[in-house]
Amino acid sequence: MSWRKHFQIPQTANEIARANKNSQASAPGLNTSSKFSSWLKDVYSGMPNRVDRYMQFDVMDADSEVNAALDTIAEFCTQFDYESNLPFAVEHFNDPTEAEVKVITTALRQWCMINDWNKRVWRAVRNSLKFGDQFFIRDPETYELLYVNAEDVSKIVINQAKGKEVEQYIIKNISLDVNDKVATDPLVTDQNYGPTQFNKNAFTQFASAQSTGVAANNVETAVNASHVLHMSLSEGMDINYPFGKSILEAAYKVYQQKSLLEDSIIIYRVQRAPERRVFYIDVGNMPANMAMSFVERVKNEIHQRRIPSRTGGGQSMMDASYNPLSMLEDYFFAQTAEGRGSKVEVLPGGDNLGQIDDLKYFTNKLMRALRIPSSYMPTGPDDGTAVYNDGRVGTAFIQEYRFNKYCQRLQNLLINPLDKEFKMFLKHKGIELDTSTFRINFLPPQSFSEYREIEVNNARAAVFGQLAEVPYISRRFALKKYLGLTDEEIVENEQMWQEENPEEEGGAMAAAAGQGEASGDLTSLGLQRPSEEDFGQAEQLGQEPEAGATAPEAGQQSPLAGPPPAPGGAPAPGGTQ
Repeated sequence: MSWRKHFQIPQTANEIARANKNSQASAPGLNTSSKFSSWLKDVYSGMPNRVDRYMQFDVMDADSEVNAALDTIAEFCTQFDYESNLPFAVEHFNDPTEAEVKVITTALRQWCMINDWNKRVWRAVRNSLKFGDQFFIRDPETYELLYVNAEDVSKIVINQAKGKEVEQYIIKNISLDVNDKVATDPLVTDQNYGPTQFNKNAFTQFASAQSTGVAANNVETAVNASHVLHMSLSEGMDINYPFGKSILEAAYKVYQQKSLLEDSIIIYRVQRAPERRVFYIDVGNMPANMAMSFVERVKNEIHQRRIPSRTGGGQSMMDASYNPLSMLEDYFFAQTAEGRGSKVEVLPGGDNLGQIDDLKYFTNKLMRALRIPSSYMPTGPDDGTAVYNDGRVGTAFIQEYRFNKYCQRLQNLLINPLDKEFKMFLKHKGIELDTSTFRINFLPPQSFSEYREIEVNNARAAVFGQLAEVPYISRRFALKKYLGLTDEEIVENEQMWQEENPEEEGGAMAAAAGQGEASGDLTSLGLQRPSEEDFGQAEQLGQEPEAGATAPEAGQQSPLAGPPPAPGGAPAPGGTQ
């Protein structure tokens, strides 16, 4: 394909040494002992046993509990939106326009269709949790992401001069499968020895390796970091940098202990579960040597079975064949008159075969290491029954609440490269938007917060229903205090209520108007009827002041100001304050 031009074969050690020698000869005054002069110092390959750990994680994935735990975490981290049926949601940091929302939503749907995220996102997240890393090679022409096995990424080239910026990924065993969107050959897992590399053309590769001296599946290719999507659980603060740390690291020791215990339980049941028989052989007063011989003879008789045979020269004879002890056979021994004689007793098998509390302990410990609530994967009738009660908002499993937070932390680690990749896709499509105003996120996992909100609303509605009819409590105060509504929400609720109930509002207005006409005033509308004093003051306003009338003295109340105030500063009845 044309985009293979973005790949290049890294230099070998001899080529690097030759290049350094030539550079020294051409520039003898150049200091080649600089920190950035060596290409090897910029190469990170992770822990020395990183690939071996990948194989161990594959073996752990074959365990039923570990497999179910990884599936559960991946399912919670990759929820789908019910409306758009996409595994991602767009989060805007300001109020976008309708055109921007439509453009981003359409582009997100196209990006998910090109990379088939509806099907592949679960596997990508699961592999990231399992290995700590998930790599994809991007096709620069179509922007399709091709899957890369984590085992095939041998090294990562870091530029120390640019703050440890990733420049190249050294990938081996590249074999493009565009139809299935896979860039490397798949791995076949052996149940006994872990994963093994699968070669479709083993004979051809072997022949080419014999002629070139290099194994065909170990050829490494340097891919520019701008064409690689790296989903990692690394935060840059551990020894695995720039590779991630698997969530199975914390459960590896417990897994080994549980495996050894399961093997020992199986061995114990196979060896000790069957019942055994004890034969008491009566030897009378025989000497010790004769007694042992007699016991051996009886033992041989019991272990043999007589079969008729005609191979004895035409005469009927009996052949002896081995006869393992069977529970369906009977044994007969002679006894004396005193009751002496041989006897057989049954020796019971292993006791407490149904007691597996120790296995339950290690299984629960493994689930705790993987943060899986016991209610999701119960191992017994008593698991997952303890509930958490915070005293205010109802009950919920505290383990489920913590598991929800754990899944959110994993989502925050994995979403950043996907968000960057989607914004690069927008730029590739020629969509010019301010990428700092939005980002894509995983859908929140099924969490306790939804149930918590429901419990809070139920409790508030019950309290409000009891206090809403109390006459000396304002209804607006009750809405704010006991339902937790803000002033804006109260106004919005009132407007919506008026829009939904226009007939009731019109009937109330008509009733109020009818009461005003019947009484001859507008008191029903909130207007007070004027009193006789108001009419007297109006007559005085229409009269001219008599001769000799003077202005009111200081401290004297004017007739236009209404009645004098009552003691204590309160206005008199009928007056205004």
